Amino acid sequence: MNTLQPNLFKRALREGRTQIGIWSTLASPYATELIAGSGYDWGLLDTEHTPSDVPLMLNQLQAAASAVPAAGAVPMEAVVRPAWNDTVLIKRYLDIGARSLLLPFVQNAAEAQAAVHATRYAPAGVRGMGGSTRATNFGRTAGYVEHAHEEICLLVQVETREALAQIEAIAAIDGIDGIFIGPADLSASMGHPGKPRHPEVDAAIDDAIRRIRRAGKAPGILMADAERARACIAQGAQFVAVAMDMLLLRNGADGTAAQWRDQRAAAGRSDSY
Repeated sequence: MNTLQPNLFKRALREGRTQIGIWSTLASPYATELIAGSGYDWGLLDTEHTPSDVPLMLNQLQAAASAVPAAGAVPMEAVVRPAWNDTVLIKRYLDIGARSLLLPFVQNAAEAQAAVHATRYAPAGVRGMGGSTRATNFGRTAGYVEHAHEEICLLVQVETREALAQIEAIAAIDGIDGIFIGPADLSASMGHPGKPRHPEVDAAIDDAIRRIRRAGKAPGILMADAERARACIAQGAQFVAVAMDMLLLRNGADGTAAQWRDQRAAAGRSDSY
């Protein structure tokens, strides 16, 4: 029989170590395998704002597991974001092998507690007994039912003004490993839609990071602005996504196309003489 593999990402958060990540919205196993070999500590595989679903996520998790890490890097931990804090969705993603989850729009301690219950088997929770699932290596992993919760990393997302006020209550729930701040939705909630770098939003995020750390949980954020990402880490953020695969592809493609349009235009002017 096999043994349960340790979740190095969860251990790093517990030990207070910074984990640098990438946000993936391309919803492609091919793209997942590519970024999983880049050397990031963790990668967010999204289903909330992408066309990915449970069957496609299975392929993405398989791709992430097959990636060869960059020299000197540990394997990237795949963090799956279900579309909602939903018991059935959580069960399905856990059964296909996800062991780190980021649950969106958690507003209070009751919703955080429901998330914890969804990741635990009875009598500690309500997770259904799935038998020989991929999570158990199809029944080959000894002690999975008894010990699965020890390697499941549960992250919850606070993304409204109301949720920020509940940080301490959410952090007090046993089983919550980290609290992620969603800048985009938070900015809308604070009356600044489309302006996640508004000074009021930045100040609220800085305060939230410090409060999460004081409460004994790991703070996280997505911040593609490198200077701001470093500032968040300095404030105490532990799991920080510093890039998005779609933006890397878009910006690279747009930039290259613009260079060659300029080249074509210059050639056209030269041909006119």
